[in-house]
Amino acid sequence: MWIFTETGFVSAVKKPQDNGLVSLRARNHASLEAIAAKYSTEIINTPHGDYPWRTFITNEQLAQWLSETALNLDYSNFKSRAHKTNKSSKFISALHDVWAVMTHTEDLGARARFTQRTQGDVGPTDAELAWIEREREG
Repeated sequence: MWIFTETGFVSAVKKPQDNGLVSLRARNHASLEAIAAKYSTEIINTPHGDYPWRTFITNEQLAQWLSETALNLDYSNFKSRAHKTNKSSKFISALHDVWAVMTHTEDLGARARFTQRTQGDVGPTDAELAWIEREREG
């Protein structure tokens, strides 16, 4: 499961060798700091793994953290909130990139305000790219 919050990005998986715990993996240390502090877990450097940082929690702890995160949601625009609370320009830029890439998965005809796509088109149209750039700026 990929999880984006205003504090970072983590990937949650459950591997047999992790003794029933959820492995939370991250690209940067900061993405794990809040949850590791909350549950008093160690953040381990795994430089040869697919993610260089990880910590381990129970399913119940993951569910509690996700629930608390959802219950504390009080903003109308995720990228804008992340920009205010996360000082990493790399993270903010990556959020915009993920947002733009995910437009590739939209249903055909879902956006009446943009040029209609035809079957087989991939990625955002020129109009969508211009809109994405305006979103990044403001």
